[in-house]
Amino acid sequence: MAETQWIHCPVCGNKTRVKLRKDSVLVNFPLFCPKCKNESIIKANGLKVVIQKEK
Repeated sequence: MAETQWIHCPVCGNKTRVKLRKDSVLVNFPLFCPKCKNESIIKANGLKVVIQKEK
């Protein structure tokens, strides 16, 4: 089974509803946090997440 990791919100730090695998690739992905209701645009390659823009 591939290694997985939850993505955490860049604003409040809580877990979101999105999980990444080692072979995941996301580009311009709108990440929504259900707790703080903020949306951030992220890029992810493998388990490394880069925040592009916080709204």
